[in-house]
Amino acid sequence: MPDHDWNENHASGNLPWDTGEPDEQLVAFVRAGRVAPGATLEVGAGTGTNALWLAQQGFDVLGVDLSPLAVEQARSKLPVAAPRCRFEVHDFLADPPAGTFAFVFDRGCFHVFDDAEARARFAVRVAERLAPGGVWLSLIGSTEGPARDFGPPRRSARDIVAAIEPVLAIEELTAVTFGTRGPMPAPAAWRCVARARGVPAQPSTRRD
Repeated sequence: MPDHDWNENHASGNLPWDTGEPDEQLVAFVRAGRVAPGATLEVGAGTGTNALWLAQQGFDVLGVDLSPLAVEQARSKLPVAAPRCRFEVHDFLADPPAGTFAFVFDRGCFHVFDDAEARARFAVRVAERLAPGGVWLSLIGSTEGPARDFGPPRRSARDIVAAIEPVLAIEELTAVTFGTRGPMPAPAAWRCVARARGVPAQPSTRRD
């Protein structure tokens, strides 16, 4: 999906992932004290709902998106004085923002890449942007649940670990669901929590 025209989604209003409410997994993560307010990057911020909510909780947030129209829509939601939140256009794989962040969040951005190499590159970009001790929370479409012809891309636990484990320490991979609008059941998802590595990943051992 790297060549998908996300601007077209925003121009047409075809945004099934945009509920207008902060993601319930993100809210629970913050309210449980699993991350403290600090410099934060949201990748694939869309119209800014989650970034704005984080700013209201005291986080200093940069929301980035590939779609200029998404960034324009997000900026239109900013209060007159909003020093804790800003939005910029970036292709995260090719042109990530400068700086480091204590918290990186994405809801359904990592999983859009069908190519394993692109997912691994996404994880590398996150690792490059995480400050020491920083944490990444990613919500990822899961291969669990019944067959469906719509909804988020599906990635297996193996897909996720293969991309992330070499560069970040996976702290948690939990089966959850995406919040959704309407009468349809919420799609299955993974809540993945990873942290900046203090030491490189060690080779898998074998018993001789």
